[in-house]
Amino acid sequence: MKRKILALFTLIGLVMAIETPEYTVRGRYGKVEIRDYKSMVVAVTQVSQPYRSALSEGFRRIASYIFGGNNQKMEIAMTAPVISTRLDSETEAHEVLFVMPKKHQLNNLPIPNLDSVQLEEWKLSKVAAISFGGWATDKRASHYEQELKKKVQKLGLETYGKYMVAQYNSPWAIPPFRKNEILIRIKSN
Repeated sequence: MKRKILALFTLIGLVMAIETPEYTVRGRYGKVEIRDYKSMVVAVTQVSQPYRSALSEGFRRIASYIFGGNNQKMEIAMTAPVISTRLDSETEAHEVLFVMPKKHQLNNLPIPNLDSVQLEEWKLSKVAAISFGGWATDKRASHYEQELKKKVQKLGLETYGKYMVAQYNSPWAIPPFRKNEILIRIKSN
């Protein structure tokens, strides 16, 4: 019975597979990967609210854009992950973004109806990443951020920018099947 349930969830996962950003793995060190990402176009918004509500509000704004809330009423395919960054702890400012499908360039995407949603070209370049399952709560994300920070320091790598939380699953995916990552940019040697 357990095998049938697992097979069903695997099949659902394959059928619901969506596009993710392209990257090359440059090294693996236990749970940590060093990656090189290609450029990508993102739809981004900033929200000043506590973590959980900021993610919800940011997701709602960008989902509105990709579901036709733009000057062409064009629907844009959903991708993964949804990426968030805490910009400022005092003001609880967060940035939330969706990566646009690879077939789109910055110049061929429609203009968002909401002024709070912007389109940008994003260059992550070299990144350290650590994956974890379950829910990406503020507490769990902070735990894995510290774990990644320790490993990056141990490897003698220099980071820059803010830590990012990448969530790959829809809200209805149950915890054992969820995939999340913490990402941080690292300087090239």
